[in-house]
Amino acid sequence: MAKVVRIHKTGGPDVLTLEDVEVGEPKPGEIRVRIEAIGINRGEALFRAGYAPTQPKLPCLIGYEAAGIVEALGEGVQGFAIGERVCVMPTFRQGEYGVYGEKAIVPAQSVVQAPPQLSPSEAASIWMQYLTAFGIIEAGRIGLGDYVLITAASSSVGLAAIQLCNWVGATPIAATRYNTKAAALIAQGAKHVVATAESDVGTEVMRITGDKGARVVFDAVGGAQVENLMKGMTEEGLLLMYGGLGNQTTPYPWPTAFFKGVSMRGWVGTAIWNKPERLARTKDLILKGLADGHLRPVISKTFPLAQIVDAHRYLESNEQVGKIVVTV
Repeated sequence: MAKVVRIHKTGGPDVLTLEDVEVGEPKPGEIRVRIEAIGINRGEALFRAGYAPTQPKLPCLIGYEAAGIVEALGEGVQGFAIGERVCVMPTFRQGEYGVYGEKAIVPAQSVVQAPPQLSPSEAASIWMQYLTAFGIIEAGRIGLGDYVLITAASSSVGLAAIQLCNWVGATPIAATRYNTKAAALIAQGAKHVVATAESDVGTEVMRITGDKGARVVFDAVGGAQVENLMKGMTEEGLLLMYGGLGNQTTPYPWPTAFFKGVSMRGWVGTAIWNKPERLARTKDLILKGLADGHLRPVISKTFPLAQIVDAHRYLESNEQVGKIVVTV
């Protein structure tokens, strides 16, 4: 038996239930992992609350991302050894599989060797954030001299985007609701910080960029603010939306978009991990960035598994700067 988190109904953090479960043996193409650390993601909170595009079949497992030790290999699995340190990537259907627990069975195709220089907590904090943030590379094509405006910049994905900007020579402008996080964001590599609740974002970005504007906006919030974001963009820029934290309908601000020639499109990490060749290429780049020091997971706070409910409450407080990790 192992302690495993399941949900029997959707709702707030309290629906996360820690239970004794017989995990069993992996089926063909699967691996059983003894979990050491779990990366907590916003998508899991949405899934738990019932806001995910696919409604869970209850009761079910939960959790996308973890690091741990290989315990057992299913039939046909090659390339891994018992006792090997690995990461679990978020490339499976949540609910069908889940990593919140002491042990988890996951598809072998979602498992990779853990970078040797990273601790378990760090190894559980890389794949969701960097595969998502890589949208500014894959779709945004950012490069030397570009200004990139990043909303929800204190999130793990926001910090990952800041690191990617600095790696390729772009200038990251961090957007956060209040200036209370400004010093922390500058310390994490942001070149400028804009407080969205304390200033006019479009005007402030144009001031920062000398009226050039941001060529790419990487937005996790959506809602009515997109028009003001566009006002801070360069002509023929790209507003790349990867989330809807504002939980509001997002308009298409056609006058600004028309006259600036701004494009607006969505992005999700599945655009990488559902395409094997793109995933292999991006995975190699992320590993190189970690090895060379261009990329570094930032951990905001850790919780023990017994406090998984508190971890989700902290996630929804929006107080964090970086990744929230649960240790096992």
